[in-house]
Amino acid sequence: MLNLMEIPQQAKPLHPNLSVPRDGWGRPLAVPEGGGKPKGHTRTTTFIDCIEDKSNLIDWQGRMVLMGATKRADLVDKARDLNPDDAADKKTLNLLVEQAKDAAGANDKSRKGTYLHDLSEYVDRGDPLPRAISGADLDDMAAYMMATAPLKVVAIEQFVIVPELSVGGTFDRLSYYEGPGPDGKPIKGNFITDTKTGSVEYGKLKIASQLAVYSRGKLYDHTLFPVDADDKAAIKEWKKREFTANEAAQAYSPLPPVNQDWGIVVHLPQGTGTCDLYWADLRIGWAMANLALTIRQARSTKGALKPFVMQATETEVASLPQSV
Repeated sequence: MLNLMEIPQQAKPLHPNLSVPRDGWGRPLAVPEGGGKPKGHTRTTTFIDCIEDKSNLIDWQGRMVLMGATKRADLVDKARDLNPDDAADKKTLNLLVEQAKDAAGANDKSRKGTYLHDLSEYVDRGDPLPRAISGADLDDMAAYMMATAPLKVVAIEQFVIVPELSVGGTFDRLSYYEGPGPDGKPIKGNFITDTKTGSVEYGKLKIASQLAVYSRGKLYDHTLFPVDADDKAAIKEWKKREFTANEAAQAYSPLPPVNQDWGIVVHLPQGTGTCDLYWADLRIGWAMANLALTIRQARSTKGALKPFVMQATETEVASLPQSV
């Protein structure tokens, strides 16, 4: 049964796993397993983005920008004299685009989704919910509690590194389940479990790949290499440090035994008071992760285009750039 309590209105403390140092692109910085200098690791969701068809997302974002412009005429005025090919103006235009999307409510669902994730953590820890939550939120949490009743939470929001992919990220839950599996036969063990508050219709492959990557991860304790993540100067100096293989090895530890064939998706569409569970085929997901690795490696291929030369001397040909 869900309990409610009054919770003082104060800033929520940063989750320890979210305080991992990051570079200018938001990538988690971690000391490689074999030692060396801290290096940026691609975020899990970013890594597998290349396998996703973003056409629907791009169209939706365009519509949101247009709707935002109708609500914020001042943004249009600010953009009027800017040059989209100028480096400085590009940054300004990007900021204006984000403001227009925000004015249209494009970020509302994302913020709401984060809030529901926070509430679900109360539920999974067995803590009372804040008394101030809305009736709709309470219905969502009741649905979440009912749907996830067969799952026993083993770990919440753990940061992992997948060295072979140079990927890092935080999974929602590690849950123990025993009962009928995806084929109806008995199954038991620990499963990577991820909560989605938006539509899962168009992101099935990405979701399966995300969970598959997490299931191959190693726990990484960034606190063994302390640095002020908010101090850019400190981060810059820290990135120059060389750590031994023995030092690095202490930061890595294996996950508890986890099923690498199947994961569990908790679909909690916000504001509906419903929650459904899905099996995610991690065998398909891992194949997609390896495809993403191949695509990313292929992007560094050079020599696909060469200058077209007509009636040039050997000296002139030698002076031309060989590829672009």
